Amino acid sequence: MSCSVVLGEGKKHNGRLAVAWADYPDLTIVRVGGVRPLGQGESVTFVTSVPATAPPRIEGMTLESLLLSQDPDLVRVVRPTLEKLSIDVEICHEARAAADILISEKFDAVIVDCDDLKGGLGVLQGLRSTPSNKNSVTFAILNGKRTTTQEAFSMGANFVLQKPISALNASRCFHAALNFMLRERRRYFRHPVKMLVEIVLGDKSVRATSTNVSESGIALMLRDALPKGATPRLQFTLPETRHMLDLHAEVVWADVKGRAGFRFHDVPRQAQEELERWLNDRLEEEIPGSVDRIASAEAGPVN
Repeated sequence: MSCSVVLGEGKKHNGRLAVAWADYPDLTIVRVGGVRPLGQGESVTFVTSVPATAPPRIEGMTLESLLLSQDPDLVRVVRPTLEKLSIDVEICHEARAAADILISEKFDAVIVDCDDLKGGLGVLQGLRSTPSNKNSVTFAILNGKRTTTQEAFSMGANFVLQKPISALNASRCFHAALNFMLRERRRYFRHPVKMLVEIVLGDKSVRATSTNVSESGIALMLRDALPKGATPRLQFTLPETRHMLDLHAEVVWADVKGRAGFRFHDVPRQAQEELERWLNDRLEEEIPGSVDRIASAEAGPVN
């Protein structure tokens, strides 16, 4: 069931309409026409999907998912199930719009209505070639008439659900997948951190300030640009630690504002362990219980 609501003022965040839950407690936002701004008084379409009372959320949880479907029955089941796991849900109703979103935004989970949405199967097939979401945990929703489970797995799906989907089956599936979402979140997790970094290139040394760090690299603010492909050593001490890390790195991107991204190379085992331990502590602060769940996920591969 759908209805139209006329907003007093259009709001958007990263190209998405932003409406407070308290304003429309029983409505799900539908993405409207890509990233164009909304005009005052413009009519916006919503789809009724969940009860008026928002489910409790786990403090600090910020996992994000994209649900591609036009099926209101599917949305009614999937959205509240994900939200009970404290996974934010963005709903997209068009395959072309979803493909654009998946190029520019990162999601921990992508749920695709493959058989009942025109172009849905193409989104699933192309997902693994998108830089931002090639490793996202992916769910294929099938209707039992077109795509087989094996075909969905061969196209890159990690989990498959068959319609009609019950709340119980959805809950079991997403609970099982949660650990793998957390494992992927840790892999690309970039923690914002401001610290002094010494850049050593040949016999020259310059100082920079970090903006974020991950398992595989670091982003810095520089006064003087370094050429792409340069391979300096980076020396820094993570906050609340005592040992300075001295890592080989490569410049992988840089912009005109003095920002640059570095990928670590040949990291010594002790340094890698210290970096991972520090990041795990930061991730645990953001998503309580994540470290134990990741350890559980690493005990076995995703389908």
